[in-house]
Amino acid sequence: MERVLHYEIDRSGSGLPIGIFLRRQGYSRHVLTQIKSSGPNILLNGCPVYTNQPLREGDRLTVRIPETEGSGSILPRPVPFSILYEDEDILAVNKPAGTPVHPSPGNYENTLANGLARYFQTKQEPFVFRCVNRLDRDTTGLLLLARHALSAALLSSQMAGRRIHRTYRALALGHLPASGTIDTPIGRKPGSIIERCADPEKGETAVTHFRTLARFPGYSYLELHLETGRTHQIRVHLASIGHPLLGDSLYGPGDSPLIGRQALHSWGLDFVHPITKEAVHFAAPLPSDMQALLGPDFIPL
Repeated sequence: MERVLHYEIDRSGSGLPIGIFLRRQGYSRHVLTQIKSSGPNILLNGCPVYTNQPLREGDRLTVRIPETEGSGSILPRPVPFSILYEDEDILAVNKPAGTPVHPSPGNYENTLANGLARYFQTKQEPFVFRCVNRLDRDTTGLLLLARHALSAALLSSQMAGRRIHRTYRALALGHLPASGTIDTPIGRKPGSIIERCADPEKGETAVTHFRTLARFPGYSYLELHLETGRTHQIRVHLASIGHPLLGDSLYGPGDSPLIGRQALHSWGLDFVHPITKEAVHFAAPLPSDMQALLGPDFIPL
């Protein structure tokens, strides 16, 4: 796959060296180095140029972003997932429960990355796994992936700047207020490499906003927005206020007879498309196990 981008130079770009112009478009030094090192991929009015060449109003700058080598260590395997959106720059997928995102010890062939490698293999396209957000193995829903190095750099910048807005849906034990904010630092639990805990003294800043959408006997249906992205943030925060997720065996009272996993779903993502600069909203439908706990007549917002 080769992504080709064109820029029509106007007065604001006139006089700028090509390298400076591209940095202003969001190209990192690393991405520019990759582009320059793999061939004559920067063309001015159809001719190869160096990045110190100044631009003039009316010029046409073309940049090729090659992708010739894939993530060879990720084995293509038929791991299920569904595609919600795909273009030349980004991919939004809906991850099912029980599917790890990345390969790890003991999970080399059953991850979302394996399924995506298989998908791109069938398309005969090189595949590099560039996942923008993270989900736990048993959390369902939206994952955003970058299709090339430039979109990855731009989306990573948005994520670091908290400009990718993540919305989750969850089922938590008990009845919560109509809305609220949990502002409690989170740190690693002493003696554990997996668990996190509320740690007001040494933890990292973590902020979660919630809204109660409905209440049922013994549990509430919530919408949550993250300001920060700490590991297990929603799970730790809800447990810290006495309302752990249904089915959360790590931070809750144990396995639930109602659902076989933590009842957490990555429902929505709002961000600016890295290349078109248009506002984008994606939403993933609630999975069947959570929908069943809302009842057949309940229509999720």
